[in-house]
Parts: sequence; structure tokens; C-alpha cells
Amino acid sequence: MKWRDAAIGAGLVVVAVGCGAGWYVVQHRGELPPGLARANGRLELARIDVAVKYPGRVTELDFNEGDTVAANQVLAREDDISARASLDAARAHLRAAQADVARAQAERDARQATLHLAQHDMDHAQTMFRQHLVSDMELTQHQTNLDTATAGAEAAGRAVDGAQAVADAAQAQVAQAQSADDDMTIRAPVAGRIEYRIVEKGAVLPGGGRVASLLNPADMYLTVFYPAQQAGQLHVGDQARIALDALHQQVIPATISFVSPEAQFTPKYVETATERDKLVYRVKLRVSPETAARYGSVLKAGMTGDGYVRTDPATRWPASLDVADAPQ
Repeated sequence: MKWRDAAIGAGLVVVAVGCGAGWYVVQHRGELPPGLARANGRLELARIDVAVKYPGRVTELDFNEGDTVAANQVLAREDDISARASLDAARAHLRAAQADVARAQAERDARQATLHLAQHDMDHAQTMFRQHLVSDMELTQHQTNLDTATAGAEAAGRAVDGAQAVADAAQAQVAQAQSADDDMTIRAPVAGRIEYRIVEKGAVLPGGGRVASLLNPADMYLTVFYPAQQAGQLHVGDQARIALDALHQQVIPATISFVSPEAQFTPKYVETATERDKLVYRVKLRVSPETAARYGSVLKAGMTGDGYVRTDPATRWPASLDVADAPQ
């Protein structure tokens, strides 16, 4: 009987010790070594509004929400009849201006030939005058002819310059009209994923009207919030770590790209009401484009996770925050 009581007592001690150890592990599971700070946040991707430059009717839409698009890929087109008409008119004006330049150049060449002949006649007349073979009147006539030819050549040169200026202006008008026509085709400014398709085919948009919103995976960051004591120790460019819940806390390397100079209350989506009552500083932990590319579509806007920073640069990252390989 005594043996059984002793065994039961020993068992209770073991259970008590086990429970105590388990309680300790639970209570201290999330603790970090000194020099490190953690905060939870959401993964964000830079959002780009894709908009039309000129008012018009949307005639084509070549994308859907969630599509991955390449940089410069055609997303939509506007009715370009008016733009093409303006381009055709500008090209016709340019052709006419270029023809005027050609005529002016031909006239200049003819005037130059007349000038050369008048100069030759004048040189010959001067030689003859020195030999007393021509009169003063004849020499004066040759000088008048030379002056007239010189004035004609100079006027022809100015006419060429004027015609060329008109042609240059016409060329600029063509370039402007071509640009306007090109802008009727809306292209993706960067490679990314379509977040929202804002309009449908047939919609009439004003200048600046949005067609879609595009998420840029090359500009990805986790927004977190730290109290003043921790935020004051952070610097742009410092190393950071991100552990996302959806990736089972897989650790992703990051750098601090922004530390807000102004304190604010923690946003509503962060932790508890007690946490939301604290004044904190917003910090962005940026994922490099190379790292984001390795993860591909695995990383998505809105993913929650923890952001880790070093408040003491001398602190080494623990093994639990070793950078993981990107999923295949």
C-alpha cells in the first residue's frame, strides 16, 4: 500500500514538473535575445494606377484581375481615329515643308552659281580695266551685277533657313501627333500583377481616367510599428528579417527602407486594443527585387507576419532567424 502511494506521489511530481516546464516554454516561446525587436505587420506591394493620358472611348481590354503582365505589355486601347487623323495631317504638312526646303535649296544653288559667275566677270573686268581695255562705266556695271548676285545669294540662303525652320516645326508636330497616337495604346509601366480591372470595354474615360491598378512585386515591403525606444535605434539600410505566417514563419531577408519621423497610434489591425493605444513609429522592411523574384507569386499583398530588427548592430541573428531558401 505504501509502495503504491509512493508511486502515485512520484507520478504526481513528474506531472507537476512536466506541466511547469510546459508552462515555462509557452510563456517564453516568443522571447528574443537582447538587441532584437519584433513587431507584426502586413506585406504590401507598391500600387501603380494605370491611367489614360487623353480622353476617349476604351475599345480593347487585354487583361483580367490577377493576370501577371510584362513591362510595356499592351493592356488596353482607346479609339484613335482622331489621333490618327491628326498624325496624317501632321505628316502631310511635313511633306509640304520638306518640298519647300528642296525648292529653296535649288534656288539657293542657282543664286550661288549666278554669284560665282558675277564674281568671275568682275575679276576679269578689273584686269581689263587695269589694262585700259574697259571703261569706268563697264567696271561699274560689273560691280552692280556682283552686288545684285551677292544679295540674291544671301536672300536665297535665308529662304533655305526659313523653310528648314518650318520643316523642323512640322517634324516636331509629327512627333507630337505620333506620341499622342501611341498614348492611345495603354501599356504596363512595369512587370507586375493586375490587382483591379477598373473599367470595361466601351467606357468613355476623361484624361487621367484609371484603367487598372497594378501591383509591383519589385517594390515589396512589410509595414511594422515599433515604440520610440526601439525605433530610435533603427537606421535606413539596416538588416531586417521577415517571417510570414502563410510560409510557416519561413525567414526572408529584408532591409529597413523607411523610419517615420512622426509617432502615431498603432493601426486597428495590429494585435490587441492595448497595443493600439500605444504611440509607435511606422517602419518599412523592404524585400529586395532579387529576393522577391526568387519567391515569384508565393509572396502576396496582405500576408501577415513578423518583422525583426536589430536595435543593437552588434547583436548576431539567432539560428531561428537564419535566412531560408526560397520555395521551389
